[in-house]
Amino acid sequence: MSTKNHFNSLPDSAIVYRALLRRQWIDEANLVVFSAYLLRPNDRGLSVTIASVCSPEQCAAKFTNCLGVASLQVGQIRELGLDAVRDSAFHAEIFGLPQVKDDRDKAERLADLLAQRSSIVWQPSQT
Repeated sequence: MSTKNHFNSLPDSAIVYRALLRRQWIDEANLVVFSAYLLRPNDRGLSVTIASVCSPEQCAAKFTNCLGVASLQVGQIRELGLDAVRDSAFHAEIFGLPQVKDDRDKAERLADLLAQRSSIVWQPSQT
């Protein structure tokens, strides 16, 4: 973690949103699937939006094709030995997840635990 981060640390009670951008990230029971929390190659952290400054609808609107928004409590992220570090007024990254290529079992286990702790708080209306 960088000491140059001039934003306040997120409290354990803070909520962050993960935009669900792929259909396969939501299962048939409308639950978040672990693949929504896997790092993309070359990413150091997993992008999330800070709920206190952005509604689920505003989070979704940042993307062309958002299929849902999941919420997670920062304290539950930290219970897994990970951290959510604020890097702007509205954005944070979840750090501590391994790349799949480096440790597939650990990456999938942690991603699954994050998925289990998250809940979908917004989906586009079906018309």
